[in-house]
Amino acid sequence: MRRIVLIQPRRDGRIFGKSPGSPYTLMRLASLVPEEIPVEIWDENLYDLDLDTLREGDLVGITTMTVTVKRAEEIARKAMKQGAGVVVGGVHATLMPVHTSTFAHSIMVGEGYFTWQQLVQDFAAEGIQGMKPVYEDETWADLQGIATISDRVINMVNENENYWTPYLEITRGCPRNCSFCTAIRVSGRRMRLRPVDEVIDEIERRGIKRFFLTDDNFGLNFTTDGDYVAELFQALAKLDLHGWTCQSEMSVANHPELLSMSVPAHLDKHFIGFESVNPDNRRSLGGKSKGQATTAEEAIRTIRSHGVGVVGLFVMGFDEDTPKTFQAMWDFIRHSELDSVSTTMLTPYPGTPFRGVVERENRLLDVPWSHYDTAHVTFVPKNFTVQELRDAYDWLCRKIYSPYQIARRGARSLGRYPINQASKKLFGSFSTDYGYRRTYAYRNVM
Repeated sequence: MRRIVLIQPRRDGRIFGKSPGSPYTLMRLASLVPEEIPVEIWDENLYDLDLDTLREGDLVGITTMTVTVKRAEEIARKAMKQGAGVVVGGVHATLMPVHTSTFAHSIMVGEGYFTWQQLVQDFAAEGIQGMKPVYEDETWADLQGIATISDRVINMVNENENYWTPYLEITRGCPRNCSFCTAIRVSGRRMRLRPVDEVIDEIERRGIKRFFLTDDNFGLNFTTDGDYVAELFQALAKLDLHGWTCQSEMSVANHPELLSMSVPAHLDKHFIGFESVNPDNRRSLGGKSKGQATTAEEAIRTIRSHGVGVVGLFVMGFDEDTPKTFQAMWDFIRHSELDSVSTTMLTPYPGTPFRGVVERENRLLDVPWSHYDTAHVTFVPKNFTVQELRDAYDWLCRKIYSPYQIARRGARSLGRYPINQASKKLFGSFSTDYGYRRTYAYRNVM
């Protein structure tokens, strides 16, 4: 074996000189490579890839989401043509293994931390001939000691120089079963917890001051594993952090003691999946929301009263939505106390129940995979024409992401902190809305 090259295909590129988020999965996989084998991480968001250097003896691993799978295929085919061994993993490979197998020697289905080590051994022993077509791991193993990030990889990636927001995982899994979500198909339904001491050690060795949790539903742990969350918050409170954010659900509002503990632990915001303000959609929301605007407003007020921010996550285009839903969504957002807002287009991702519905009803549009970015319409809606749904979504996004609304919410968010913390909190108070404005902007350039 000559070397291992792990590649993240381009999505966002650089924003003001840095990429939005670090290649966390590749960092953990690279850390599993034996020290005697050279390993490199290539992030196409940072620079153009020198693909011409790939050749026989190289093992190329590519991670891909559905939205980046076209570029992943281009990279894979070029690497294979030049004699390198190619394996593709990530969300799309797990959800659509047959499609992904058409442009790789091997695919990795599931989490891959154990099967990745087996693949490395197979390639080292026999090269491409030793690679199995499929490496599958959906056992959803406990997280203790799994893929600890090595100092070699920390020095290689240089997160603080190259990325605005480092990523971190503390828990994994989500027992909810929202009809449009890929989480349980990729991470399983059982909530799994990393040992607190391992989390703290990783933060300190990486030298990161802010991070975003990749956990599918960290907030559910408030209800299911409150003692663990309390232990975690006590440990994080001892660190000098600028802040961190997590994906969550409304049920955190029912745990005032943990909300209070989260403030000295430097938790800035919960990204909460309210999903809809249309109660007719509640059957699609997996039990974490009932689509009731008044319930959402009460949860927002409760969480913010403890000094923690709330980013509202909403999905538009459910089969029960009508033009009135978009007006109700705008009325809710402009009158709520949200710190930031994510309003996305319902997307029939592979492997989800919603995709099964639109396929059976012949409502799936023939669009490129790059349109699976939650900003494009990719299916025929029930109560709109395709163009009417596009126009309604555009109207709502222009309202939500106007410079005035972003400034208004950002100022509200910044106002939660004392003056002596303003410099630490300035970036996070405005960056979330700015990022979602960019996501919506893709809709108009693709």
